[in-house]
Amino acid sequence: MKLSRRHFLTLTGGTLASLGFSRWSLAQVPERRVLVLLELQGGQDGLNTFIPDDPEYERLRPRLAIPRGQRLPISPHLGLHPALEPLLPAWHAGEMALVQGLGYPRPNRSHFRGIEIWDTGASGGEYLDSGWLARGLPASFRGGYLTDGIVLGHNPGPLSGAGCEPLVMQRLDTFLRRAQRFRELTARSRNPALAHLLAVESGLARARGDLARALAGVDLQEDAFPNSRIGRAMADAARLILAGNTAPVIKLSHGSFDTHSNQLGRHERLLRQLAQALAAFRRVLQAQGAWDRVLLMTYSEFGRRVAENGSAGTDHGQAATHFLLGGRVKGGLHGEHPSLRHLADGDLAYTTDFRRLYDSVLVGWFGVGGLYPRRQQPLLPVLRS
Repeated sequence: MKLSRRHFLTLTGGTLASLGFSRWSLAQVPERRVLVLLELQGGQDGLNTFIPDDPEYERLRPRLAIPRGQRLPISPHLGLHPALEPLLPAWHAGEMALVQGLGYPRPNRSHFRGIEIWDTGASGGEYLDSGWLARGLPASFRGGYLTDGIVLGHNPGPLSGAGCEPLVMQRLDTFLRRAQRFRELTARSRNPALAHLLAVESGLARARGDLARALAGVDLQEDAFPNSRIGRAMADAARLILAGNTAPVIKLSHGSFDTHSNQLGRHERLLRQLAQALAAFRRVLQAQGAWDRVLLMTYSEFGRRVAENGSAGTDHGQAATHFLLGGRVKGGLHGEHPSLRHLADGDLAYTTDFRRLYDSVLVGWFGVGGLYPRRQQPLLPVLRS
């Protein structure tokens, strides 16, 4: 059988950057904290998710506004979308923080450029060739884990470049099965063009074995998570966390939230799937005593425009609210909600630079130095001391 480069990548279930396994070992080190990055692909509409009590909201969204009687009040001036009801226990326990008005100067409404800015931590006019976590987490820090990071999806994003070698896969079980099949096929290959790729086979086999052994001790009931794509991804994330020091960062995604038309039903379905999966994630990790060492953070390439469009949807916007979950999160509202009366070209104007949040995670969660000057980017008090 001729083994092509495309077939090689299909069998490994990842990218070439995911095959750096020089540090894979089961060293006995204390369990460390994990950041779970959840990308809400497509541009999540923060305004219909975290809803201000403001008549301008109903005026600008006559068809899309969530009725007052359906909102879940969490403060005198803010309510949650009703689909987020499974997250109310986390909110009332002080384990959910909302960071309002996240954005940056000179915003970009392109999907490609927008997510690149959020992944790298660049300014609107700056181009960086590595992700903010690849730069922000020193190699010496990442060395206490099996691998630099694990991506359940395609895009390493914040874990790209700067010598960072994340493991990229779609599903845990699929990766473990394909790794074994890859080993069998590469043994028969005589394609000289793949010689340099085949050199990683022994490392891949060792990685598969180490990961499989670590996961063997994880008891996770099949029905603990909802049977949705995000539910299955969160189940994989929980397994990786409960297996021990697999990675300091686990990245996954949910969407698409690119709701240009017929937004109400589609957005509600996505939020309900998200909330159910995250509630299950919290319950499982709490039951296993691991919730305090996990921080989950959402992000997206941009928010949506304030006014609805002619197709009962919303177009690409700027700022949006995102949230954090975890046993050490300082729950509540952080930052200032953007004004609906002073818009920036029809969008919510950012009030909190998203890089403040990144530094708050690097310093407050991982205990490493931040990437941005603190006197210009003061840390957000989103974590308990």
